[in-house]
Amino acid sequence: MKLFYSAASPYARKVRVLAHELGLHDRIEAIATTVSPVEVNADIAGRNPLAKLPTLELDDGSTLYDSRVIVQYLLSLAPQAAGAPSDRWGLLRREALADGILDAALLARYEEALRPAEFRWPAWQAQQEAKVLRGIAQCEAEVDALTSALRDAASIGPRVDVIAIGCMLGYLDLRFARLEWRRQAPRLAAFDAAFAQRPSMLATRS
Repeated sequence: MKLFYSAASPYARKVRVLAHELGLHDRIEAIATTVSPVEVNADIAGRNPLAKLPTLELDDGSTLYDSRVIVQYLLSLAPQAAGAPSDRWGLLRREALADGILDAALLARYEEALRPAEFRWPAWQAQQEAKVLRGIAQCEAEVDALTSALRDAASIGPRVDVIAIGCMLGYLDLRFARLEWRRQAPRLAAFDAAFAQRPSMLATRS
């Protein structure tokens, strides 16, 4: 399989961390590439009409996207991931929460990094960052579900919510350190400090 990814993409990192946790990373050729919302990468667009990363090309030449679909495919390949956790809907909701925080963060990032200064909309960007901070507050409220997963299992492969939130926090540190999310979420910060030291996270650090 071939995984087209960007090292800075938290969605792609979620897939790469999961592959490590499931012991599947040796079956995937990771191909670093670049996409932009203002310029089409023709190679990626030929594999994924949305021209977004990550994109996974399977052995038969077909492709899967986006990260949540790729995640479910990788889980289907791992026997140890069989069976649903007791809090399945909570797990899926937390994964969606992490991805939603990233959606807002990326929109804010594009606004400040790509949009010409004369066209920027500060109030719109502020609302995206407010979504990020509200999402962090919700993660803090549910941190027990994350820390218990780290404490109770050597492999957190099936716990995609844990991986998604860990990768999301890594992206905030990379691009939005000024938001100082740890000030409002000290228990989430403690989770992050532990999770960031997992071999899978160290191997995928940008």
